[in-house]
Amino acid sequence: MYQDVFGQDTTINSRDALEAWNKTLLAFMAHGAATPTHLGEALTLDPNFALGHAVKGMFYLLLGRRELNDTAREALGLAEASAMAISISAREKSFVEALKSFYAGDMSQAVAHLEDVLAVHPDDTLAMKLSHGIRFVLGDGKGMRQSIEAVMGAYGPDHAGRGYLMGCHAFTLEETGEYARAETVGRMGLTVSPDDAWGLHAVAHVYDMTCDAQGGLKWLEGREAAWAHCNNFRYHVWWHKALMHLDLGQNDVVLALYDTEIRADKTDDYRDISNATSLLSRLELNGVNVGDRWEELADISANRTEDGCLIFADLHYLLALIGGSRQHAITKLMGRMHRDAKMGRVEMHRLMATPGLSAAAGLEAFGESDFKTAFLNLARARQTIQNAGGSHAQRDVFERLTIDAGIRAGFLDEAETILKDRMRKRAGGEDGYAAARFSLISQGRDASSCATSLPAE
Repeated sequence: MYQDVFGQDTTINSRDALEAWNKTLLAFMAHGAATPTHLGEALTLDPNFALGHAVKGMFYLLLGRRELNDTAREALGLAEASAMAISISAREKSFVEALKSFYAGDMSQAVAHLEDVLAVHPDDTLAMKLSHGIRFVLGDGKGMRQSIEAVMGAYGPDHAGRGYLMGCHAFTLEETGEYARAETVGRMGLTVSPDDAWGLHAVAHVYDMTCDAQGGLKWLEGREAAWAHCNNFRYHVWWHKALMHLDLGQNDVVLALYDTEIRADKTDDYRDISNATSLLSRLELNGVNVGDRWEELADISANRTEDGCLIFADLHYLLALIGGSRQHAITKLMGRMHRDAKMGRVEMHRLMATPGLSAAAGLEAFGESDFKTAFLNLARARQTIQNAGGSHAQRDVFERLTIDAGIRAGFLDEAETILKDRMRKRAGGEDGYAAARFSLISQGRDASSCATSLPAE
């Protein structure tokens, strides 16, 4: 039994293995690309490291790829076998149980097991971050904040995880609408842990949600080192930068960032696909020709139609397939979503029915220029779209598509109501998108007024 870098007793066989584990923990907190390398080293040095196997399994499940379920199942088997061979702590057993629930498709129960850990070990930064991450996938912003704030008192000034906790807290504050506090906490966290890309990006979210693109660009300028070390999360930070340029109408800069940073590596990670598809969708809604950029995204997404791991991933695969006009793949994806929703076997399937199916039907109709059907379905999905996971900034692409569908279908009052609600959530600010849509709604009303006032022939 050794103490890890965050002060938690850990059943591991040597100081060398512990050193590799500590590197894993610190890299994971910073979304570091070296995380799996360090974890692999720890498990090589201690093949019976139950906690390491449990965490590996959860890492793979968070990637939202059906083919990685086998790897997660293997990790679960090794974790359970190790726990039987070697006496481990109740804390470590809870991590194994969390993986077991997660693998069975019950993410909320996985979170409950991690919260059991935090109830006894509130300063367990690993449990904190994993709970935060799974809740994020579930779109549970309020739960994320409650979880973080329940343990904050356990983090003294010298706790090695304090900066990362602050980064998570900043994000939860932003997602629950406390923008000023979120910015303050995020900035403070980075002074403690300057490699915390999550905290840096939480502050970027604040600038997005307060319609301050110029301020956001100033915030990110010169801080590239804070996300250069990251895994694919670095593409997401570049995506935030592109959104700021998009709001300022700098479309050439957006496309350049897309090509050189956001899709510099043609990965098939769903998070990278979501960055790309949502950005191309925003550009097209603004009338920008994106060329053939949909093609490679559609090629990748056509191979993911049977995944069914995350609603958030499915909806962005669908955006890619619509953008690339892959009707056969669209039909396959929609059919599988309907089957999953009907089956309702696991938590994600139950969420697939609401809001998944309505959102998917709306996106499909939008791609077919059936804007009335698109609006009715997207507006229905909007009531529970947070359950699809992700952040406010990520889900905003669905909000924009809903509003645009309403305007194009002639539902001007309804579109304006949603647009005003979008502004309310953004501290009452008006970004470039909102200004342009209010103008379109006004023009639509003027045109309607002129048409009704023309004398009959």
